[in-house]
Amino acid sequence: MREVVIDTETTGLDPSDGHRIVEIAGIELMYHVPSGRQFHCYVNPERDMPEEAFAVHGLTRDFLAAHPPFAAVIDELIAFIGPDRVVIHNAEFDLAFLNAELARMGRPPLALPFVDTLELARTRFPGAPASLDALCRRFSIDLAMREKHGAHIDCNLLAAVYLELLGGRQPDLDFSGFGDAGPETIIVERAARAPRPHAPSPEELTAHLAMLETIKSPLWLAP
Repeated sequence: MREVVIDTETTGLDPSDGHRIVEIAGIELMYHVPSGRQFHCYVNPERDMPEEAFAVHGLTRDFLAAHPPFAAVIDELIAFIGPDRVVIHNAEFDLAFLNAELARMGRPPLALPFVDTLELARTRFPGAPASLDALCRRFSIDLAMREKHGAHIDCNLLAAVYLELLGGRQPDLDFSGFGDAGPETIIVERAARAPRPHAPSPEELTAHLAMLETIKSPLWLAP
């Protein structure tokens, strides 16, 4: 079973206000465990960077100007995702930005199955904080690498959170090396054994008849 964890960073909160994507990352999961395949790129938003957004992710307009626009990376992203389910924290936000970028290009919106880990967390822990930071603390996932928000960093954290939301990883269960064919089948050779004898030996038959002689008024002789 293949899934793809997706995260984005943007210039603001609402694409209808002209805000754009500045970073996209994806991590492939096989049987809910990262396989090692990843997608990551920075995107030139072709606009300024508001101070509020810069404070969140630390990406400057000058840095992003050296990277390709969204139109140059979308085909590679879609190919990486394929037809499989995506895993997103607060899916409404990221999907709105991705679909707004596609609309600017005259392309249809994404039509993919998805899991929203924000809703999954709210279902499992009603009333508890459900941000990515809060869930990492709940599951004792190290946040040391997350000085600022970053799509690639957050994808790795979300992959770990998603696994915990599903019930956690069993200690000796690791599907990360499996391909599409699934687990390797192990064939064990078993030595053939001769069938056990079913007829009693002469000694067993003699002992059995002697035991029957000791039984008074057996049921099998009752009228």
